[in-house]
Amino acid sequence: MAYDLEEQEQIDQLKAFWAKYGNMISWVLIVVLAGYAGWTYWSNTQSSHASQAAGLYGTLETAMQAKDDAKAKSAAEDIRKDFAQTVYAQLSALDSAKIALDANDSKGAKAQLQWVIDSKYNDEFVAIARIRMAGILLDEKAYDDATKLLSAEMPAKFQVMAMDRKGDVLAAQNKIDDARAMYKSALEKTDENTPAHSMIELKLESVGGSVEKSKPAEKSAA
Repeated sequence: MAYDLEEQEQIDQLKAFWAKYGNMISWVLIVVLAGYAGWTYWSNTQSSHASQAAGLYGTLETAMQAKDDAKAKSAAEDIRKDFAQTVYAQLSALDSAKIALDANDSKGAKAQLQWVIDSKYNDEFVAIARIRMAGILLDEKAYDDATKLLSAEMPAKFQVMAMDRKGDVLAAQNKIDDARAMYKSALEKTDENTPAHSMIELKLESVGGSVEKSKPAEKSAA
């Protein structure tokens, strides 16, 4: 079918436009498509990456349950070496620290916890590592170092744990008034129905603090 003059004019304009900009548009499309293909590859690679890391972490957990420390350590090392930027690397380091502590290897435990702190992968993992490290330093009587770790900014959900551990450090230094105040502050921020509340309450009482018991609601007269 022959084109009428208007259609032919539009076609000529399109040809002229494509002659001028067609090459550039083609390259833009190539870049976009290449980018999409790259993103798809990256996404699939990340999924495979995480799956492999998860498999290794499963091996680590199984080894820990079987008390096979050598196998657990090997799995943890592989995870941190090949999958350092995954949540499993953080978890494996925290688990490795526990294995080391159970074996009375405080130096090894601190190395694992320091790895988590230095990685800065996630604020919550860093907070856990700081609090656990402070516990080791407390046992080693490195009070200033423990206090420094606990004084760092932490997510809200870990602040009570940090305050509780600070109270432990103060009590160990025989700074009883300060320890009492710290435990009391931690207690005020803790839900009464949690085990943590009962534990902090006992610590507060052990340094001479008193706990105000909430009064039961009075029944109204019939």
